[in-house]
Amino acid sequence: MDISIFEMIANAGLVVKFVMLSLFIFSIGSWGVIVTRHLSFWRSRKDSDHFMDAFWDSKTLNEAYDIADDFLYSPEAMLFKSGMDEMRRIGSARARLNSNNQTLEMQLATLDNLKRSIRKTHILEYERLAKTLPFLATTASASPFIGLFGTVWGIMDAFQSIGMRGSASLAVVAPGIAEALIATAIGLAAAIPAVIFYNFYANKLSDIEAEMEHFTEEFLNVVERDMLIKA
Repeated sequence: MDISIFEMIANAGLVVKFVMLSLFIFSIGSWGVIVTRHLSFWRSRKDSDHFMDAFWDSKTLNEAYDIADDFLYSPEAMLFKSGMDEMRRIGSARARLNSNNQTLEMQLATLDNLKRSIRKTHILEYERLAKTLPFLATTASASPFIGLFGTVWGIMDAFQSIGMRGSASLAVVAPGIAEALIATAIGLAAAIPAVIFYNFYANKLSDIEAEMEHFTEEFLNVVERDMLIKA
């Protein structure tokens, strides 16, 4: 009797085959997410390291702004650009109003606008990096249960076959049970990589978010010192 895996899949019932197909789709999708997230985090880390070196080597904020476009995958570069763009918009508006002397209220308003702009970019960058990660969480939590459903259904079919044949010998029971258990194995094969890489990327995302918060504080400190010097 041929009991290879492919033979057992071919001999499985329609419902079990549908379950296996669903699990294969989940598995392929989760590996696609794993690869794309790896590339995204790698590019973000690479650009962030280079941008931070260039940022602290720059003599002025305008000089740092000119090189920020070279690091589009860096969350810190995007935070910096959004803050500088907001400051330039405020500066242009005040220039049109011929308001060169900044009062304390104007400085506080500038900082509030700057913080809101950076916060918005922070959320956008977080969402960009976290994109499709929920699919890994869904695969990790749902795949074992989908596989278990296929196994239960397959065992029910196997017992129906036993009843129809009127025999409960191992030769009759084993093939049907083995075919059913493949659904659970496929479910676990889809879930295990998903849960491992979801936790791995979630930790990386937490580290990147902490680094964005740290850079935001450093950037705001530089802006506030600059305002105090000009005041």
